[in-house]
Amino acid sequence: MKRNIVIATIAAAALIGGGTATAIAVSGDEEAPAKKSNVQVSNDDTGRDDDANVNDTDDNDADDKAEDKADAAEDNAAKDTGEDAEDKAENAADAKVAQVDAADAIKAALKNTAGTAVSADLDDEGTKHVWDVDILTNGGAWHSVQVDPATGKVVGSHVDRDDDGDDAAETAQIRAALKGSSVTAAEAAEAGATKGTVTSVDLDEESTDKAWEVDTTAANGTGSDWRVDPDSGKITADRSND
Repeated sequence: MKRNIVIATIAAAALIGGGTATAIAVSGDEEAPAKKSNVQVSNDDTGRDDDANVNDTDDNDADDKAEDKADAAEDNAAKDTGEDAEDKAENAADAKVAQVDAADAIKAALKNTAGTAVSADLDDEGTKHVWDVDILTNGGAWHSVQVDPATGKVVGSHVDRDDDGDDAAETAQIRAALKGSSVTAAEAAEAGATKGTVTSVDLDEESTDKAWEVDTTAANGTGSDWRVDPDSGKITADRSND
């Protein structure tokens, strides 16, 4: 009876003290080898802030909400405001045709014609859509390469002639804008694809803040205009029409 009381007392002390107690079992009136029974009890008095995780979660939630709000504002700023129902229907139809996205169309065009892709547009040529990719070769010539948006195959290619005599000046300006740039037209298209179906990629070499201009279309046909930084690849709303 006393043995039970002693063990219970030691265990209770361990629970109250928050430590580890060693209970010695005694059999009858003879001494027996000591058998250790470790009772592990968590100690609340560790100096740890139990609410720390809760507060961190709250902080993370607040940061996530702020980021989501900022993203929503950016998306809203990028939307075309002058579109009517007919425009949106046409946009949606064009986007549906683009089974091969802009980035893959650019890559296919560059396999056909070596150089630097400067633009890619999903054009409606008569009864058929094509990706029209403009490529500036190392020799300074301009090539227009057509890619089937359904198969990704090159269906046409030709050299663009300098009809207005401005090619030399435009080429120099584009080369200057691309100098030191680490983001290609295909990579700009991939950045734009996170916002919707890309229907156009074009280098804006004339503005002071050089950038890739990317047009996207949502599933409902709403168009949005974006700018992709040629150095960082960061995508932001094109507010030039605000």
